[in-house]
Amino acid sequence: MWSFNSIKVYAFVGPSGTGKSYRAQYVAGENNISYIIDDGLFIKDNEVIAGNSAKKAVTKIETVKHALFQTPEEKKEIKTAIRKYKPDSIMILGTSDNMVYKIAENLGLPKISKIIYIDEIATEEEMETAKRIRITEGKHVIPVPTFEIKKDFSGYILDPLQIFKSKGLGKDPYVSEKSIIRPTFSYMGNFTISDQVFRQIAEYLAEKTPAIHKIAKMRITKNEEGPDIYMEVIVMYGYNILDSLTEFKDKCKKEIEQLTAMNVNHIEIVARALEFE
Repeated sequence: MWSFNSIKVYAFVGPSGTGKSYRAQYVAGENNISYIIDDGLFIKDNEVIAGNSAKKAVTKIETVKHALFQTPEEKKEIKTAIRKYKPDSIMILGTSDNMVYKIAENLGLPKISKIIYIDEIATEEEMETAKRIRITEGKHVIPVPTFEIKKDFSGYILDPLQIFKSKGLGKDPYVSEKSIIRPTFSYMGNFTISDQVFRQIAEYLAEKTPAIHKIAKMRITKNEEGPDIYMEVIVMYGYNILDSLTEFKDKCKKEIEQLTAMNVNHIEIVARALEFE
């Protein structure tokens, strides 16, 4: 019978900025682990199932406290999710042995049975490159796709990073997308978000909206107050066009603002055509 004590706990340890989160899913896959605890998040495969990113914190000290699950509320949320999903194994990411031990202790998990170190996975050159990017650009990778980042995240999503991975000898490779973000506390001036990011968000939402067949055209005009967005869509026959466009417009504005932390100055969406099934 499953219990907290039956969980096999692993840890993936390395100094901050050396590429742990970048390689987390690879290491988990090599050890047949589906659940990861990283920076305040409880992750199953490519989905955030509990927690909030520690990168929301305003200071580095608060980030560390959040990553350790020090408050009763944080502990309760993660422990409730663990009981719900009943994982056989979990991998904890941390910057030191003491950190992963403390996370396991705070969450009431069994003693860590195996620690994997970043220098066993990455070369010295790769780690130095990762550190340089962290220091000069303030970027951090969370091991989940961009659209899985929770909406209350206050950092800045910069761009998705697609990594081709192999499932093993003789098996087809697959793409593992990561979210590159800049934590609030490390914001260092101006940053840019590609127009393609706005389109990807809109297309993602269109796929989830029955009344919208697809995005036909999209134009972004940037200004100091935030981007102006013009969009032409193809609407499915049988839906109220005005209501559908209004609903989709509100959804796009909300998601773009929450996922990019940018204010949408103006958004206009028009129906270009109807799609008949």
